[in-house]
Amino acid sequence: MSVLFPKSFNAFPTIAAVVAVGGLSTAVAGFWYYATPKFWQVGYMPTQPSTGFSHQIHAGKLGMDCRYCHTKVEQSPEANIPNVATCYGCHAETRLAAWQTQRVGFVREAYAKNESIEWRRVHKLPDYVRNFPHHIHVAAGVSCYSCHGQITAMPIVYEAHSLSMSWCLDCHRNPEASLVPKDKVTQLVWVENHLKARAAGGTGANAEQIKISLERQPPQGCGACHY
Repeated sequence: MSVLFPKSFNAFPTIAAVVAVGGLSTAVAGFWYYATPKFWQVGYMPTQPSTGFSHQIHAGKLGMDCRYCHTKVEQSPEANIPNVATCYGCHAETRLAAWQTQRVGFVREAYAKNESIEWRRVHKLPDYVRNFPHHIHVAAGVSCYSCHGQITAMPIVYEAHSLSMSWCLDCHRNPEASLVPKDKVTQLVWVENHLKARAAGGTGANAEQIKISLERQPPQGCGACHY
């Protein structure tokens, strides 16, 4: 009696199972990495309406406090973008070099037309997440640096962290790693050096203030962030 399939064909189910498991594992691993905020969101840098504004110059070189422009960050969930009048207050001077005039011209043009500057948002959470409460985090001693990175070194702002749910929960589970004295939250260079020193085994400043913030127990339940 002739054999329809050779004996070696008996290994086919095993090989097929290995290939299927391997393929499924590869697909899951690929999705886990490439379809997450850590991959496609970190580094996001939208094209702004003008290259005339640089955080590296304003917050870095000139040392402007974040709250000069983002005036409501201590009272509101939203870190508001300054209106044109705020920008114009510094850039109304007409005796500037030609290249300087060109860089700030969009501010003067918007002010003259009583129009807003259409800045493109960099950091945006999904619609099913409540607005990030800036005022609560600032009051607890969370610096701008912890979420936005070293803004003072960014000519054009980009997203430094994923802002994913797991990233937020990691901070809520171990808030001490990110907390600084409340009067230092907008001093980003100091904060960066301080947090790096703490991570290397140094001691933190104003430990009592940080302890008080920790006693508030950052929420980890779904209702804290989702409707």
